[in-house]
Amino acid sequence: MNNIIENQSILRFRRLGTITIFAVYFVILVGGIVRASGAGMGCPDWPTCFGQWVPPTHESQLPANYHEIYANRGYKNTDFNPVKTWTEYTNRLVGVTIGIFIILTAWSSRIFLKSDKAIFYLCLSVLFLVCFQGWLGAVVVASNLEPFMITLHMLLALFIVALLIYAIARSQKPFLAQIDTRNITQRFSFVLKIAMFLTLLQVAMGTQVREAVDFIANQHKYIDREYWRDSFPMIFYIHRSFSSIILFTNLWLGWKIYQAVDKNNLLLKMGYVVNGLIIVAILAGMALDRLGVPPIAQPIHLLIANLIFGAQFFIYICYKYAEQSRTTAIA
Repeated sequence: MNNIIENQSILRFRRLGTITIFAVYFVILVGGIVRASGAGMGCPDWPTCFGQWVPPTHESQLPANYHEIYANRGYKNTDFNPVKTWTEYTNRLVGVTIGIFIILTAWSSRIFLKSDKAIFYLCLSVLFLVCFQGWLGAVVVASNLEPFMITLHMLLALFIVALLIYAIARSQKPFLAQIDTRNITQRFSFVLKIAMFLTLLQVAMGTQVREAVDFIANQHKYIDREYWRDSFPMIFYIHRSFSSIILFTNLWLGWKIYQAVDKNNLLLKMGYVVNGLIIVAILAGMALDRLGVPPIAQPIHLLIANLIFGAQFFIYICYKYAEQSRTTAIA
């Protein structure tokens, strides 16, 4: 009876953790939409929005001198825009929902205190990091959307996802250790590490491009998008060309997996996922380049970049667990 209850608790943890991972990715998407639409200052204060817990829907609901009030706080040209205000407010609501999921995941991970304490402490660390992320969100607003702070905010979200993926994967270590990796060359692990590093480097360059695009967008007052490309910095062209290196490196990894395992192997399925995501990311990047930086392409491009690293990281965990199991069995 106790084993049944324990298995149900473990299954509940995995389900909650998986939902939380996708929820974090969703908030990354929403954050990208906020940034691409220029809605980041839709709420010039935090945690309230224009001093209210439920934002106004019309300028008449604000004090007559609200421009002066926020100008004194260091925010210039704080014109009320209901669409931008509610876009940013929705982003905050999604963030609060993520916090609830994280708390539930951390609470459910206590089942591992006897069998694998690391899982519990990983989830607890994620909880503290999410709290820090909430504080950092307030700093982002207070900094009047300082590009460096926005980038740091995004990279922390990526780190939070990585910890969650590791915690959920670790809870399934006996299953993942059964993956057949006998015919995969030793070089695979080294190249996979390089691929993850290249992805992080590409994401870092992408944040620099986004900061430049944000500056250009502000200069053009978020209109005349077809002319933004004329002002793109050199880092954009490096970032664009670098995508081919990312693609060919991961195609090599996918080909090595394809040669070494059967069609039902989890690593092969994840290899398809990674390369599919890279192709979609490149197409989204081409849309940004050739179609006048359409607003929807920018957050999709950002989301897919984060998904690529998450999928690569999961492949790495699976491979290491399988290799550790095989080495132990041989010994």
